Amino acid sequence: MSASQPPRSDVVDAVEVRDLVVRYGAATALDNVSLRVAPGEMVALVGPNGAGKSTLVNTLTGILTPASGSVEVRARIAQVPEGRQMFGDLTVDDNLRLGAWQLPGRGKSRRKQRDTSWVYELLPDLVRVRDRKAGGLSGGQQQMVAVGRALMSRPEVLVIDELSLGLAPLIVADLAEHLTELNREQGTAVVLIEQNARLALDLCSRAYVLEAGRIAAEGDSADLAASPDIARAYLGEAQALPSPPDAQDDPGPYAPRADGPGPDAPGPDDRATADPALTPGKAKTARGNQDTAVQAAQAATREAK
Repeated sequence: MSASQPPRSDVVDAVEVRDLVVRYGAATALDNVSLRVAPGEMVALVGPNGAGKSTLVNTLTGILTPASGSVEVRARIAQVPEGRQMFGDLTVDDNLRLGAWQLPGRGKSRRKQRDTSWVYELLPDLVRVRDRKAGGLSGGQQQMVAVGRALMSRPEVLVIDELSLGLAPLIVADLAEHLTELNREQGTAVVLIEQNARLALDLCSRAYVLEAGRIAAEGDSADLAASPDIARAYLGEAQALPSPPDAQDDPGPYAPRADGPGPDAPGPDDRATADPALTPGKAKTARGNQDTAVQAAQAATREAK
């Protein structure tokens, strides 16, 4: 997978969000969020559950009304909702056609707009299931239908909420390749809202990190992926602890010596069961305490008899 090209500075943004505040009652879900998406750009929005990602998606597409701030969309926009939301009793082809129902036109123009052949060319895996009911498809197939249905509205900006949710890695990789092809051949901008930060940063050229309703970081995906804080928090990469001074020169208390094993070196049985957090002195004390406890228990048993 390859990331899309970053936008030129002289290009008018397709989507521009400024100081966005969204509330649910007294609770603030988004607090002064700003972002931009250029035409043909692929932008990721990553963050943990509850960060406000889906709230931002629904505000971008007009489902939610912000308390303050502004959302300017200068291009046709379509949303692929989290969880696919299929019309399960309808066929795949009917689900795709529903994506075009709001487009203007009548007669021949209307029939052309409802033509699904170009979507099948972009998503060829759907050809063999086009007459099956969408409710009986696999999760990956349903996600492809959801993407295809959104594409039928001929969007210039495609907003995808949790592309990888509940899908096997191979299916996710296949969907990602389709999105890359869509972006490259159709010039469709993609806003990918994704909990899988590694996928999102690999697929998109720029990214925003959303935490607790605020933008915590933004920039080129490669730069964010190289950040130790981002890697530790979102990419599952633990940072190695620095070695103590002269650690490589210190053989440790159990290292072999010319005159035999080191002091208090545990035997084979001790090595298998010893607590690595115990020092040799503490290990001897612990074993002594265990022996004392066993002896006390045996004495109590004899007295009871």
